[in-house]
Amino acid sequence: MTIRKPRAALAALALVCAGTLPAQAQDFDTVLARVNGEEITLGHMALLYERLPQELRANLDPELFDQMLTQLIEQTAVAQTAYPLTTRERLFLDNSRREAITNTRLTAIAEDAVTEDALEAAYEERFSDAKARREFNAAHILVETLDEAEGLLAELAEGADFATLAQEHSLDPGSGANGGSLGWFGLGRMVEAFEAAVVELEVGDISDPVETRFGWHLIKLNDARIADAPPLDAVRAELTREVQLAAVMGRIAEVIDAAEVERIDTGIDPALLRDQTLFDR
Repeated sequence: MTIRKPRAALAALALVCAGTLPAQAQDFDTVLARVNGEEITLGHMALLYERLPQELRANLDPELFDQMLTQLIEQTAVAQTAYPLTTRERLFLDNSRREAITNTRLTAIAEDAVTEDALEAAYEERFSDAKARREFNAAHILVETLDEAEGLLAELAEGADFATLAQEHSLDPGSGANGGSLGWFGLGRMVEAFEAAVVELEVGDISDPVETRFGWHLIKLNDARIADAPPLDAVRAELTREVQLAAVMGRIAEVIDAAEVERIDTGIDPALLRDQTLFDR
């Protein structure tokens, strides 16, 4: 017969486990409850605690401890009635196990990768090259067709004012009203074809028509400069993410290279993923 402790007894157990057990007994294997002989330990509770919202974790008290333990007791009792598992449950647990282990290991790798030396190396790699810090001040006129662009280019060659033509003809409502001005921007901010054209211009030059997915552009380079490198602290958070991503991707590549991976070409129709009757077959 299963004996379920009353709520008051569980609260007392919470107080004992939270503060009065001998220090050497309070490890992840410390048993807090048993359900039909299946143990619920302090480790199980600690993992549940990690998933709580921050406001609850900040106010951990005996009542919350009791509620958490009660939740695990109830979940254990329900789970014990579920065997044998359905196909959906079994596959879900397979995916959850992989996800949990992968996230834990890769998170640790990401955290370990962030050292001051690693951040300084990433900073040096990004900002040591002056070309990478180039910034441009440009204006453009955006039109729909190549013929329109070539017609405006001919007018510019005859002395027409670029800003006036932009105000009259540009399809870009943001820059057009300002004479086509795009202000200052760095590499990587514009679409590839547009950036490639800007990089080749000398200050004061106007490009030949340039096609992007937005239409046809005439681009005038007003000015160019080399931006000062920001202090490391100003980009520390961004560099931290880069260092972590590089470490994680490096580890993934390493284990994949060492693994024996076999992809089976079965000609599966991807639409089958929507077929929930798969779990009944």
